[in-house]
Amino acid sequence: MRETNFIDQNKKKWKDFERVLDGQYKDPEKLKDLFIQVTDDLSFSRTFYSNRSVRVYLNNLAQRVFFSIYKGKKSPLRRLLNFWTDELPQLVYESRQAFRLSFLVFIVSMLVGVFSSIMDPEFASVILGESYVNMTLENIESGDPMAVYKERGAFGMSMGITLNNLMVAFITFIFGALFGVGTLIILISNAIMVGTFQYFFIERDLFAESFLTIWIHGTLEISAIIIAGAAGLTMGQGLVFPGTYTRLKAFQRSARRGLKIMIGISPIIILAGFIEGYLTRFTETPDFVRGLFIGICFLFIVVYFVWYPVRKARAGFKSPLKDTEIPPDKNHKLRVDTIKSSGEIFADVFAIFRDHYSKVFLLALVTSSLYCLLAFLTAWKLPTEIFSFPNETFGSIRVVEQFFVNENALFLPLVSILVMGLLTLFGQHFVLRSINPSLTLSRKAGIAYLGKFLIALMVMQVIIMTSDWYTLLILVFVFPLPILYNFIAQVENNDIGTTFRRMIFLIRNNYGRILGLFILLMLLSLFFFLIVDSSLVEFFFRYISWVVYLEQSMMNELSVVVLTFVSIYVIHLLYLLIISGLGIQYYTLKEIKEADFLKDKIQNIGAGKKIQGLEKE
Repeated sequence: MRETNFIDQNKKKWKDFERVLDGQYKDPEKLKDLFIQVTDDLSFSRTFYSNRSVRVYLNNLAQRVFFSIYKGKKSPLRRLLNFWTDELPQLVYESRQAFRLSFLVFIVSMLVGVFSSIMDPEFASVILGESYVNMTLENIESGDPMAVYKERGAFGMSMGITLNNLMVAFITFIFGALFGVGTLIILISNAIMVGTFQYFFIERDLFAESFLTIWIHGTLEISAIIIAGAAGLTMGQGLVFPGTYTRLKAFQRSARRGLKIMIGISPIIILAGFIEGYLTRFTETPDFVRGLFIGICFLFIVVYFVWYPVRKARAGFKSPLKDTEIPPDKNHKLRVDTIKSSGEIFADVFAIFRDHYSKVFLLALVTSSLYCLLAFLTAWKLPTEIFSFPNETFGSIRVVEQFFVNENALFLPLVSILVMGLLTLFGQHFVLRSINPSLTLSRKAGIAYLGKFLIALMVMQVIIMTSDWYTLLILVFVFPLPILYNFIAQVENNDIGTTFRRMIFLIRNNYGRILGLFILLMLLSLFFFLIVDSSLVEFFFRYISWVVYLEQSMMNELSVVVLTFVSIYVIHLLYLLIISGLGIQYYTLKEIKEADFLKDKIQNIGAGKKIQGLEKE
């Protein structure tokens, strides 16, 4: 094509491009298409008109398109600013129904607390606790009703309150995974406590003083709880109303949105804790100043979380939320023909759990129920005489040993070995089924495998029974080996001696790889156990005591049973996580030592020929 014909054919398009660029057209898709067309023309001109002016013109035009696309690339600081100015208000606006419901539930429940206190003078003692009520009454008699905010140092009080508020907000949010019902229960309980607490001072003609003191920090603190409730309801909405998505995809989408809202209120919770620790204690501050400060906090909440999102919605947000497009489901195929790193095995484990979560949870439910049934029946004692749980945060993790060795339940080690053997058998068979779906486990083979597993589990049980300072170290360095032994026994179906020799062969020169993966899985397991072993169960029993009246002795027995079941259930889930990871790693160790799959690939090199891209046998 002659240069003049090339220019005549494309000059109208190039002029349109120039007008788009001069008008600062901001559609990224349009700019992308523009850049592709211009670079195509530039490539053509470089080939046929390398020394002509049209090549220089198109090169300059391509540079302008390139800079138009990339000059708006946001820095981390700009992206952070965009989150607060555009993305979070858009999340709030699109979740406005959850915000309304959270607010209404809180206000109505707060009024329930007030009217319940009016009808029952002892209601405050039930909700707030007798010790707290007695302490507050003593402060009122001493002439300083708000002395509770002055008992500790400012820094320690601020840190403690902030951590507690973050925990309450997190629990309020995370309970939204119970189809939103858990979030509503926590909102109701907290609102009843607030209403009861406020009326406690109104009843004693201390409304003004209590209001000006409590709501200095309470305006932000309570608003954050309501917003956390909205985040939890947003997450639960994906489970209750999945729409055209699968329930899992809808939950992923709603959970992502709820989590972003939680991130948005974290600074508010921290600020509220700072105010409560450092400012609330100054009760001698003039009422006008305290009232003005409360008004400013309230105005900030209303403006940023109510007025501003509506205004932004009317003006139009910069871009739609990034999570509106959910990627399609991908069938995860577990490959065992390559050598995998710990990170790749880690990803495989979570992919298996994601694809078969119902089976995993059901297996842990069955084995944990069996454990509790056998543990309590064989002990012939009351639950409180067998297990103990310290009344403190993360107290259960300090007494995990009692679930395996317990002087109050002599048969507990045997129960533990039997249940963990069954869990190991079916858990490892579950991993093998993920690799080979056609695999079946006969009753005869299962009994034979279980006998081999019990030997390895007895070794671990003996280690636990040492119960000394070095026990933890031995478990860290030795625990992976019986699990690997069990997996080899089920896969290769050899006798005990051969299985043991195979294990030694596979771990030789690879022990560091095994230990690295095991420590990674253990740290993750510890993290999840700490989350469950927080205030979640405490909240549960608080609600039970409000709704159902039980004698204190009966409540103590029930609490031990529930705590035991929850602890064992979590332990079994995490154990499945560990045996799945080490089971997958078996194939990596085998490939490192024997390279079976690599040898097959080498032998097949040249076996097939291609003619124009088609295989020829």
